Amino acid sequence: MAFFEIRQYKVRPGKMDAWLEFMEGVIIPFQVSKGMVITGSFQGEEDKSVYFWFRRFESEADRERLYESVYQSDFWKNEVSPKVPELLDREAIVVQRVVATSMSTMQ
Repeated sequence: MAFFEIRQYKVRPGKMDAWLEFMEGVIIPFQVSKGMVITGSFQGEEDKSVYFWFRRFESEADRERLYESVYQSDFWKNEVSPKVPELLDREAIVVQRVVATSMSTMQ
């Protein structure tokens, strides 16, 4: 059964513009190129430190395969991961796995 990850990040003060540029210019395109399905990308309207994004997986096996492809790649390890701590508070990351209800437009 398909499921989604809702990932919530706390962006460091004054870094939202840099985070969005990095996320939308590097991270999302890279993950999509590996087969990841990104269904949404959002920044807080009132809380300027919050960023959310949603990813869809067909199954746990699909998630494991995609995680391996993305997070074990040399590009992620050498180009992406080292830059993240200057933009995000990694300890404040919250990840929720959710399943769409029958009324959800995201299936």
